[in-house]
This record gives sequence, structure tokens and C-alpha cells, in this order.
Amino acid sequence: MSTERESLMRELDNGGRALATAAVLFHTAVAALSGLSASDQRALDLIERHGPLTAGELAERSGLAPASVTGLLSRLERKGLARRVPNPNDRRSVLVELVYEGLTAMGPHFLELGRSLHQLYDTFDEKELAAIARFLREAARIQQDAAARLPAPGD
Repeated sequence: MSTERESLMRELDNGGRALATAAVLFHTAVAALSGLSASDQRALDLIERHGPLTAGELAERSGLAPASVTGLLSRLERKGLARRVPNPNDRRSVLVELVYEGLTAMGPHFLELGRSLHQLYDTFDEKELAAIARFLREAARIQQDAAARLPAPGD
């Protein structure tokens, strides 16, 4: 392996770690401004990205224990950020959906971040953007797979 490639790979490793830390810090700060925990905020993100979810699906996607998800959903409902609705595909379960009106306080923080990121995107051509998008998809999949292989607490 060339010295330049090794250097770039170290830079990618360090950049990925820095990005992960920055994302956690940003989401924790936005959650705190909204009176939420980081887990609450991540749950809202999962519901927003994947559509209404059952409590079990939310537990699976978030890595939280089902009992933790029950408390989390109760907190989100009390704050007017989510609601439980009948599941049209399974009368025995409910889906959790967002209450978008309750999320307006967080919007400006994400809009500013989005604007800044889009300014960064504008500095890359389509081929570079496609490579970055592929990297992010695959890196997220690899990290999700690594998390799934970890033993559950108490195992």
C-alpha cells in the first residue's frame, strides 16, 4: 500500500470519528434545547426517516430495550411530539407517528445545519457526490451491522 493511500485512510478514520462525535454533540445540544434526551431525539429522527413505526420496530432500529421504548414514547407523547395510532395492518398493535406541529422549535437548528451542508455539497461535482453518498450508505450499514453483533447488556 502506498504511503499516500495509508495517509488518506488514516485521514478517513480520523474524519469519521470526528464526524461521529460532532453529530452526537449537535444532536445532544438540540435535544437539550428542546427538553429531550439524545435517545428521544434519535427516536424522532428514526420515525421521521422511516415513517410510523411500532414500538418493537423502534426498539429494533434504535437498539433500545422494549421497556425503555415504552417510557420514551410516553415522554414524546406528553411533549406533543409523537402519538400512538391504530396499526391498519395489525389491530393488536399501534404505530407511533410524529406530531409535526410539536417539532417546530427544533426546525431552525436543523435548517441552519442543512444550509451549511448544502453549501459544502456545492463544492463537489456529481461524481464526487455519488462517491460520498455511497461511502456514507456503506459506512452506516457497516456500523449498524457491527452494533447488531454486540452482545446485549447482561448477556
